[in-house]
Amino acid sequence: MVATSKGGFPPKCVVDTYTSQPPRPIQGGRGPGAVQAVLFMLVSVALCGLAIEACFIYRLWLPGSATSASPSKLSAGPLATSSPETRRRLVSPSKPVAHLTGGQDAIHGKNIMAWSTEAKPLLYKMDYKDKCLVIQKEGYYHVYSKISFVASNSFSHTVHWKTQLYHGQSIPLLMSRRSSRGSSHQLSSSYLAGVFHLTKNDAVFVEVSNASQIVRFNAYENIFGAFMI
Repeated sequence: MVATSKGGFPPKCVVDTYTSQPPRPIQGGRGPGAVQAVLFMLVSVALCGLAIEACFIYRLWLPGSATSASPSKLSAGPLATSSPETRRRLVSPSKPVAHLTGGQDAIHGKNIMAWSTEAKPLLYKMDYKDKCLVIQKEGYYHVYSKISFVASNSFSHTVHWKTQLYHGQSIPLLMSRRSSRGSSHQLSSSYLAGVFHLTKNDAVFVEVSNASQIVRFNAYENIFGAFMI
């Protein structure tokens, strides 16, 4: 209702200042800045995880590291026996075999070569006795011998065979002869190999012209062995 002012003047306009203001819009979601912050945090966590995993793998395979291990060591159960070293320990030869090397414990005769028993010789279904390899099973054998020596004048290297068929004597199976000229301290080597039919209790051994000329610096410089084919 509009009232008339005194003196006949037009009525004044009255503004109601107590009218409530329109409601502010309710924020129904997060702004783009908050979403970006969350994504950045998730990516950072993932990258940190990858970095930690890479460091762990690097330390695991680092040479000489105390934590380094081969896959066979990390595996458990039957898979742990798959390494070549384990297979060599578990698998036995299928046929007789022998491999001997030189050594400081081997005491040669004047002409007959002796072989080390401390260098873990390979002996499977064969014996080593009196500087000889003794056959335990009849068959065809590949026999070999390699020696290193200091050449002085002439030098001979022979593989002999002893059998009960010729009691009291040996038969040369393989032989090499070397003659040196010039320096009397020239290093040289000789290798012999061949295939022979041997019977049980036959024996083979190595003879040289002078055992004092044999080089004995390393065990692998002088070898002697046989295996059934």
